[in-house]
Amino acid sequence: MAIKAPAEIKAMLNQQVVVDTDSAYVYIGRLVSAGCDYLTLADVDVHDTGDSKTTKEHYAHETRKLGSRPNRKEVLVRVARVLSISKLDDIVRF
Repeated sequence: MAIKAPAEIKAMLNQQVVVDTDSAYVYIGRLVSAGCDYLTLADVDVHDTGDSKTTKEHYAHETRKLGSRPNRKEVLVRVARVLSISKLDDIVRF
């Protein structure tokens, strides 16, 4: 049985997204699927803000400006850990 993602998430499929989690990690990649328990991202830039002085917000803005720097081919992100998801193109440049 196929899991149906909400329309808001379906609208983001195959687009570059920023996934903010309740941890120090932020994920930037192409959303390829969304299920009950996991989001699947491809060509992913996994960034641990705990290892740097950069905030998640600053890192997302920098990625929007300079482009994504993937360091993983695919990542599964637990939906329970997701605080927000947005299209990379929706980040407002300043």
